[in-house]
Amino acid sequence: MALVFIMAAVLWGIGAFMGTPRRMRWTMIGFLWIGVVVIQLTLPATAQLRLATGESAAPWLLLGGFAALIVTYRALLSRLRVQADGTTFDPAPSTLQGPFSDTELDRYARHIVLREVGGSGQRKLKDARVLVIGAGGLGAPALLYLAAAGVGTIGVIDDDAVDNSNLQRQVIHTDDRIGMPKVFSAESAMRAQNPFVTVRPYNRRLTADMAHDLFADYDLILDGTDDSATRYLVNHTAVTLGKPLISGALSQWEGQIALFDPARGGPCYQCVFPEAPAPGLAPSCAEAGVIGPLPGVIGSMMALEAIKLITGAGQDLRGRMLIHDALYAEHRTIRLHPRDACPICAASRPTGDFTDDQPAA
Repeated sequence: MALVFIMAAVLWGIGAFMGTPRRMRWTMIGFLWIGVVVIQLTLPATAQLRLATGESAAPWLLLGGFAALIVTYRALLSRLRVQADGTTFDPAPSTLQGPFSDTELDRYARHIVLREVGGSGQRKLKDARVLVIGAGGLGAPALLYLAAAGVGTIGVIDDDAVDNSNLQRQVIHTDDRIGMPKVFSAESAMRAQNPFVTVRPYNRRLTADMAHDLFADYDLILDGTDDSATRYLVNHTAVTLGKPLISGALSQWEGQIALFDPARGGPCYQCVFPEAPAPGLAPSCAEAGVIGPLPGVIGSMMALEAIKLITGAGQDLRGRMLIHDALYAEHRTIRLHPRDACPICAASRPTGDFTDDQPAA
């Protein structure tokens, strides 16, 4: 039996190294289990392959039954959690299966003719699962453009409701939705924009007790929050699961965006910002103000970086931060490096320094 467990560990390690989604890694291990059971049930008792994989099918069947119970329990727990949040449980959509419809091909034609995207890239977008933290200034344009681009499954988590003061910049919400939870307002706009995508709204605040399970169901995380504690929680969870994190921030006339991906050699958020700013040093938009179109610029850039990362097009922002000064119409890019003493990502970071062929501007 030890041989099978070693093979499972090797499969998991290779998948983690290559950035394979967690769900796919479990699928590979499931196929390994099926193969072992078939060997135990079909080969003679004296066969060397059967002896090397445990001599009997009984323990493997028991293990499979135990795993099935765990999966069933987690699925029921997820359903109950979603129902407790006041949302509708939305299973994997039928629109993600099979070829593109004629309507979809026409809708995404401008993507498909791009050499860097093409049909294969659009398929990757359709199969992708992206979670957006926050449905406010940055989340609003990011969510709209992810939906418009055809990202198959988009999750959005926020516990706030639409307020009149949001409408100066949060373009996904409308005046008649004031008082509605932001995630449901965003869901309505995204479904109206593109009925071929699945939107999963989570009307609650992101907390440590549920972040791991939530993030595990997605391939990519976008953080558009303005709360330091949430940012550090998002970063820690993304690093733990090996998920790439696109983070945006803004204040007054300036915005910034970076891709944090230590699983593939880049730094994490806490490498760059080791400690949260002292109270008063990082005022919120309500305190400092923000020019209305700026969240649209940075949020759209976040969606663009997500699309590039999913399709493999161009050069991503891994290891770099792009800063946009709207007041003086200037862009600048700074190089970011992993921090050897980072308590979050140093232990899990692959060996070797991050390198970037493109010089910082």
